[in-house]
Amino acid sequence: MDTTESPKPQPEAPKEEQISTQHVLCVNGQEIAYTAITGTMVLKATDGTTPKASVFFVAYTRDGIEDPSQRPITFSFNGGPGSSSVWMHLGLLGPRRVRLAEDGGPISPPYQLVDNAYSLLDETDLVFIDPVSTGYSRPVPGEEAKQFHGLEQDAEWMGEFIRLFTTRFQRWSSPKFLIGESYGTTRAAALSGTLQNRHSFYLNGIMLISTVLNFQGVRFNTGNDLPYILFLPTYTATAWYHGCLSESLQSRPLRDLLAEVELFARTDYTLALMQGAHLPAEEQATIAKRLAAYTGLSETYISQTNLRINIYRFVKELLRSQRRTVGRLDSRFKGIDRDAAGEHFEYDPSYAIIQGAYAATLNDYIRRELQFTSDLPYEVLTSLHETWDYSAFQNQYVNVAETLRAAMCQNPYLKVFVANGYYDFATPYFATEYTFNHLELDAELQSNISMTYYEAGHMMYVHEPSLAQLKTNLTAFIQRCKGDPQTTE
Repeated sequence: MDTTESPKPQPEAPKEEQISTQHVLCVNGQEIAYTAITGTMVLKATDGTTPKASVFFVAYTRDGIEDPSQRPITFSFNGGPGSSSVWMHLGLLGPRRVRLAEDGGPISPPYQLVDNAYSLLDETDLVFIDPVSTGYSRPVPGEEAKQFHGLEQDAEWMGEFIRLFTTRFQRWSSPKFLIGESYGTTRAAALSGTLQNRHSFYLNGIMLISTVLNFQGVRFNTGNDLPYILFLPTYTATAWYHGCLSESLQSRPLRDLLAEVELFARTDYTLALMQGAHLPAEEQATIAKRLAAYTGLSETYISQTNLRINIYRFVKELLRSQRRTVGRLDSRFKGIDRDAAGEHFEYDPSYAIIQGAYAATLNDYIRRELQFTSDLPYEVLTSLHETWDYSAFQNQYVNVAETLRAAMCQNPYLKVFVANGYYDFATPYFATEYTFNHLELDAELQSNISMTYYEAGHMMYVHEPSLAQLKTNLTAFIQRCKGDPQTTE
């Protein structure tokens, strides 16, 4: 009797599947015929044969282009980490977008897509990438997902996808761009080094939507005073929006008021926090009074926080008397908690507004219009941020700003566009300014950075006036990076 065990069947290698469909979009009165390619690409180990992950993407290319080397291509992704690419795909860049109220506010289900007159498809081809474990992207059977879930690992595999796509679709000679949002800006900065150093892949431009490169500016850890300073102007903008300031401050234009608050934050407030226990009582009272004026909170409350207002306390405290909270992604929006006496909000009302609309329309759009089918759940936003590997920055704050600076020095033609929302508590604009002001970038390269601002939140494009402005600014940036002499920002 043969007692030897039969070899276990090996899991079948994943097959790539790509569906091509034809469409037409009208932008600025111009009809644009385009092809959508929806599907998966299998990434392999460095041996070129071992499959590691199946990555889902949607690519849009304009039809009728005789010379693709003159046609820009832009790779897009969102953040989290653990988010799919749905937000910028159906909110900002793609040929179809989610219909919301003009100010980005909620509408009742069922939700629908409309043609996106603000799409960038008139300027650049677009590739939306879902990182592994988001969207329909998955590790192949037998491969551990955690090998893709970390700052360095993510940059390596996303860089490999971009290299492979560029090679297969013959786009190495095209002007090449990245656009990322939130942690996607962290990813984009990391990729600027990975692509350049690993693949000799030089970019024309990087577009950063709601930026976080240096995490010290957004982490409210004990002993780290920087976030209290850098969040203050956004506290003011939020209080101004909700009418919580004194009449004299409330009547001023927002940008004018913020300039005053920024100066206070950089000077008197910073010096006060630096003194710690040496801060005289009378000076502490003066700072508390000014903070109360600029935030709409009481002097008593601010004194109880030791002059240090945590964002998660602020979103609960500002409208507590109305039994309302304000959003983290977009502080224009209000929420309702069961317990008005709690310290933190129960949910982010600005995420709740968009979550269902984007998930429903994406799932319908992929099957109905792009004709790609899968029974996998499309993972819109996962909890990967809770286990993400930042070991490359062990015992220090994550900071990829230096990677971006080095890439810009090695490639002096690389330009960077930065979009900020005044009502964004996830990546406050003043923290972004701080990061770029501390790049130590050579003066000769400073003009390669463009900074823009919008009266909306983290996803400023849900606010249609900001979406229109952002479209104009992104168009000008891409044309500048291509070297179009007739266009200026």
